[in-house]
Amino acid sequence: MMDKYSIAIVTDKSSWSKPYVEQLSADFRNMGHKVACRYNFDKENSYDFVFLLSCQELIRKEHLALNHHNLVVHASALPQGKGWSPLTWQILEGKSTIPVTLFEATEHVDAGRIYLQEELHFDGTELIDELRKAVGRATCELCTAFVRDYPNVLDDGREQRGKESFYPRRRPEDSRLDLDKSIREQINLLRVVDNERYPAFFEWKGQRYRVLIEKDR
Repeated sequence: MMDKYSIAIVTDKSSWSKPYVEQLSADFRNMGHKVACRYNFDKENSYDFVFLLSCQELIRKEHLALNHHNLVVHASALPQGKGWSPLTWQILEGKSTIPVTLFEATEHVDAGRIYLQEELHFDGTELIDELRKAVGRATCELCTAFVRDYPNVLDDGREQRGKESFYPRRRPEDSRLDLDKSIREQINLLRVVDNERYPAFFEWKGQRYRVLIEKDR
């Protein structure tokens, strides 16, 4: 019989991952666990597992120590691709295979022990909502697998090895289209823009124009 655990899921209030946090919370409750969903790290109470999902808050070592495990899911082959928006940056690089990694949080950014990893494969037609959906589903699967297989899952854990790289934070300006380039040359940028939060745009004769993209169903 599976042990019952206390679990907290922390995400940023404005994160795109909120629907998947809700699904993950429901999955854990259906497994019989006690779950708390938060918009900030709980620095007073202790949990068996804390999942930090699309959470940009940096947690101090003494606060991480409150919990048995603090876990992060990050869409890159760590230690490559640490930092912000790894899914977006890799699509812009033209990649079609994106690893999704579950690892232990430490006081250093994206540096902890890796426990689980899954690869996502894209055909190059997906827009941002479809890309996020795939990552969201993989996130739920990795988190539930960790809890389901705990503590045996720890046996396959490994330290990060190899040369690290970091992605910078993306800004609205990164959605700017270049009028001197073709649509074909900028298709991956159009795939990762968010029509509401950071739409594609260009400027012409002092006027700024927004470009919205969606699939013709």
